[in-house]
Amino acid sequence: MANIGQANETGVGSRTGAGPPEDGGDLSRPKPIQVGLSTASVYPQNTEAAFRYAAELGYDGVELMVWAEPASQSIATVQAYSRQYGVPVLAVHAPCLLISQRVWGSDPVAKLERSVRTAESLGASTVVVHPPFRWQRRYAAGFAAQVAELEDNSPVIVAVENMFPMRADTLFGRREGAVKRLERRGGPGPALTAFSPSYDPTDTGFRHYTLDLSHTATAGADPLALAARMGPGLAHLHLADGRGAAHDEHLVPGEGSQPCVEVCATLVRTGFTGQVVAEINTQNARTTKERADMLHRTLAFARQHLAVAAAPTPAGASRRSPEPPM
Repeated sequence: MANIGQANETGVGSRTGAGPPEDGGDLSRPKPIQVGLSTASVYPQNTEAAFRYAAELGYDGVELMVWAEPASQSIATVQAYSRQYGVPVLAVHAPCLLISQRVWGSDPVAKLERSVRTAESLGASTVVVHPPFRWQRRYAAGFAAQVAELEDNSPVIVAVENMFPMRADTLFGRREGAVKRLERRGGPGPALTAFSPSYDPTDTGFRHYTLDLSHTATAGADPLALAARMGPGLAHLHLADGRGAAHDEHLVPGEGSQPCVEVCATLVRTGFTGQVVAEINTQNARTTKERADMLHRTLAFARQHLAVAAAPTPAGASRRSPEPPM
């Protein structure tokens, strides 16, 4: 892959922790918000490719998605990638997706604990996990207590992620029709939750949360209101976008209907000290250059709107990030 990490006025191409501080070492200034890249964002390329993209584009680190790829499950392999590319692991996403139900065994209790131990070994500060599925009754019954116990006994925080319901209009086709139905109804309409007790983790209450802006789109939820409910417990943001389709879109921020700019401004205004991670879908990219461009635009958006001095964009202003340099 060609070197695509050219520095520019957006800060793309250089990590926030690299080099001497521009302010001469003024420790009174807030630290820049770290922006990481989810290894899932480069699928169908692999975990190593994610480290390479992160290094060349200037992401501050990666969020490791643990799934079927053997490399993603191996602490030694991931540590080797981190050393080779000079990119730290900021967070670990537990193998709790439907497609990763058999990764690290079938016991979700043991898998969550292993995720925390993996994060400790990799120097990551956060584990991202979904609420339990409804059929995981034993896990669901003890989930809140396990999360609290793990946090009590580890420096790693466990940030429970907001999800979305299974919408009935999934049966009627995706894309534009579902988007228009959500807009017309003002919500997802008839739907079932696959999660226990809810796809909204604030219904239970946890110390720490992950806010996903693609999931809010599919759920027809207000991300600013959800962020307010999470309060100081909001520790991790999955930066993406969505239009309200019946399926989870994970668009480049600025290409959907979510208030991505306003959410970023809220993080800056409230002194957010967690991590922002780009979690976008690049499966339709036809070339590595096209995928790199999508990842570049996402990072540029984050750097622009998470700048400490950034002010909220006036109503009606464009939410799109500037085009990358040619």
